[in-house]
Amino acid sequence: MHPTLISILLPVYNAGDYLAPCLDSILAQSESNWELVAVDDCSTDQSWEVLQRYAAGNPRVRCYRNTTKGLIPALRLAFQQSKGDLITRMDDDDLMPPAKLAILKQIMLKNSRNCVATGLVRYFSDSALGEGYRRYEDWINYLALNQNHFSAIYKECPLPSPSWMMRREDLLDVGAFDSDTYPEDYDLCFRLYKYGKRIIAAPEVVHLWRDHPGRASRTELPYADNTFLDLKLRYFVEIDYQPQHPLVIWGAGRKGKAAAQFLSEKMIPFHWVCDNPRKWGKGMFGAVWQDYRVLSSLENPQVIILVAAPDEQPGIAEFLSEIGGQGYWFC
Repeated sequence: MHPTLISILLPVYNAGDYLAPCLDSILAQSESNWELVAVDDCSTDQSWEVLQRYAAGNPRVRCYRNTTKGLIPALRLAFQQSKGDLITRMDDDDLMPPAKLAILKQIMLKNSRNCVATGLVRYFSDSALGEGYRRYEDWINYLALNQNHFSAIYKECPLPSPSWMMRREDLLDVGAFDSDTYPEDYDLCFRLYKYGKRIIAAPEVVHLWRDHPGRASRTELPYADNTFLDLKLRYFVEIDYQPQHPLVIWGAGRKGKAAAQFLSEKMIPFHWVCDNPRKWGKGMFGAVWQDYRVLSSLENPQVIILVAAPDEQPGIAEFLSEIGGQGYWFC
C-alpha cells in the first residue's frame, strides 16, 4: 500500500465515444501520483480495446476484464487490484476537472481518519438538461456548501459515487464493495452514515456529470424505481428508529402504502396520517389513516414523510417543527 497514492476505480461498460474523453481527463490531472484501475464489465463495443491502448501508453493505467457481470463485481475487482491508500471512483462517461484529484487529496491530508472528501458537481449534456437534473445538482451542491450531507440522506443519495475520496481503511471499515445492494452508491452512503464517517466538501466543482440517454441510471433494471424506498426504510429501522417513541407515516399515496406494507411485514407498530379527510378512518395493512393533527397528541413522535408533492413539503416541515418530536425525515 502506498500512503499518498490515489487509486481511481473505473468500471467500464459499453462506454462508446465517451470513454476516451473520460480517460483523457484523468491523464490531464494536475495531481500526478495516481493509478487508474479500470475493469471492463463484459462490454460488447470497443471499450476493452480503448482501455488496452491507454494502458499500453501509460504505466499508471491498468485494465482488467470482469469475471462476474455487474457493476459491483467490477468495483470489487478494481478495489482488489488497487494499491493506493487513497481511493476514489470514476464513471466511464464523465469527466474530471483538472484539479479534482488535487483538491480531494488536500482535504484528506488535512484531516485524520474517518473522513470522506467531496466537492461540488456539475451536470452537462449534448442536449438540454432536464429540470430534474438541475434541481438535483442544486440540492447536492447546497448540502456540500453547508457541510450537511447526512441531514437529507433519506430523501435522495447526497454523495454522488464519482465525487468522493477516502482512505482505504475507512472504506474497509464500512464494508467497501462487499454489499450486493443496488444502487451501490446510495447503499455505501448509508453505511458511511451508519458508521459515523464525516463528509467534508470543497467549494470547487470536482466532478462533471454527463447526462445522456444510455446512462445506467436510465437504462439498468436496479435503477428502475428511483425512490429506492426499501433501501431507505431498511436503513431507517437499522440506524434511526427508536421503538420507545411513536412511529408515524405521513402520506397515503403509493410511497406511503409501500412504507406501511414494509413496516407491517416487519411487525413494527406505526400510526398513519394524511391530510385528505376522505381517507380518514380507512386504511390497510392493519393501520387506519388519521387526521395529521393527531400528531399533536403523540409524545415525541418519529415521522417518516412520504408526500411526493414538493409544494406541500414546506408546510409539513413547519407543522412538525411547531409540535416538536423526536425527528422527521422526508423520504
